Amino acid sequence: MKISRRSFLHHAAAAAVSMPKPLRAEVARQRVVGLDYGLSSTLLSLGLPPVGISDLADWDKWVVEPAMPQSVVDIGSSHEVDFEVLIQLKPDIILTTPYLDELLPRLQPIAKILRLEIFTPDTGPILPAAIAATRKLAAELGHEAEAEPFLARSDAFFERCRRRLAGRTVPPVVLVSFMDARHARVYSAPGLFHNALERIGVRNAWTRQSNYWGFDTIGIEELSVITDPNARLIAFDPVPPDVLPKLVDSPLWQALPFSRPGHLSVVPPALMFGMVNEAVRFAGLVTDVLEQDA
Repeated sequence: MKISRRSFLHHAAAAAVSMPKPLRAEVARQRVVGLDYGLSSTLLSLGLPPVGISDLADWDKWVVEPAMPQSVVDIGSSHEVDFEVLIQLKPDIILTTPYLDELLPRLQPIAKILRLEIFTPDTGPILPAAIAATRKLAAELGHEAEAEPFLARSDAFFERCRRRLAGRTVPPVVLVSFMDARHARVYSAPGLFHNALERIGVRNAWTRQSNYWGFDTIGIEELSVITDPNARLIAFDPVPPDVLPKLVDSPLWQALPFSRPGHLSVVPPALMFGMVNEAVRFAGLVTDVLEQDA
């Protein structure tokens, strides 16, 4: 695949947003374990790579960037933590979320617990919550000096995406992850993807409010509520291998505007349960697609 100069520069800029900064000597000794992808990603951008994270084996499948250093240890899944490995790591701090509160009685004797709330029923829009959680995390770890430049770089990246699309005829989009040929997750407010769309000036054609995670599971037939003939469907990898062939042969799919050539794009994965880095990656992927087709 040929890579345009603009695309190369975009990916270089996105990498720069999340590039870790050198550790300060007084905080370099902190040993942090992350039980959440978004928090672990943010650690990297604060210049404090974790010593261990949960679900490391799937990092390159769902998060992709920033890259996790090879020195980081996999402590098992977030719901089936390998406590023997965790104890051997001798962490000073364990990062967790309300989603994993059932683990607290076993985690608390091991290290200080830092519990941050991003996806909760009362949070509201996720991107502002992720920004606030980034500042809180940085303050707890003594990395405030790294947090503000990281957030400024991220906001500048969103602004560049917005400017790249300004003045173009940009269609509204529907964002999905296919579960099978009959069901999909569709993303909307108050979720991270929806907030990032708003920030770069793109309209979400799916106007129903989602759950507080930012998605709803729907039948493919429900996409028929999208009546704008210009709307684009953007699907995220991984797409189950049988989905697209089955859709081509589906009369229901053929009745939808997205079945027309140029109205469906499949892009690399982006993590909907993430934080600022993941919103940046998402914004870049969507901007690339819409800029090429506008």
